[in-house]
Amino acid sequence: MDSDHKRLEQVEIDPLGQPGACVIWLHGLGADGHDFEPIVTALDLPSHLGIRFVLPHAPRRPITINRGAIMRGWYDIANLGGKGSEDEQGIRESGEAVSALIDAEVARGIPSQRILLAGFSQGGAIALHTGLRYTARLGGIVALSAYLPLRSTLIAEGAAANRGLPIMMAHGTWDDIVPLALGRRSYDELTAQGYGVEWREYPMGHSVCPEEVTAITDWLRQHLEQR
Repeated sequence: MDSDHKRLEQVEIDPLGQPGACVIWLHGLGADGHDFEPIVTALDLPSHLGIRFVLPHAPRRPITINRGAIMRGWYDIANLGGKGSEDEQGIRESGEAVSALIDAEVARGIPSQRILLAGFSQGGAIALHTGLRYTARLGGIVALSAYLPLRSTLIAEGAAANRGLPIMMAHGTWDDIVPLALGRRSYDELTAQGYGVEWREYPMGHSVCPEEVTAITDWLRQHLEQR
């Protein structure tokens, strides 16, 4: 793993007071950490939760489906819709890099059970991959317009500490980038393995809608207020 994977650059948005929780939010292919900066305001979460938002930038890499163009991506993609072989090395490298971000927040004093992973598209896939394998209990995962990568390895690699992890998955019914069927298949796979997943669908494409943002706010409040 090269140094670009070992240490991710990031946007950090701290609460007014002492941080007591953290949401690590992973962007989609070709974007960067700034892409979801507006979500912090849009979520309108209460200040007493003391949430720090960490929005890392994925490493730059050639993306096969985009004719080898160099862009920020958590892993390479050869085909749309989950067809073909997966970039296992890239997925695992990004998982390790995101795990290092979690470790860094724990070192800064935030308990792991108050650290949540969230992500859109590729970012949601890495949130699922990383969170379900992380060895200490986390606060939850929000995976938007995403799917479960390396799903055949999860039974063997899933961490016991996060077997009961709260998971929210949401998907657009008109998504032509990550098809709804791929998201549903991932939901089915996770529930078949005993994970508790809240599944939501919205009449939209590969995007985020206001109703979805409201649902995320409610979900985050539910799982952070009770701890």
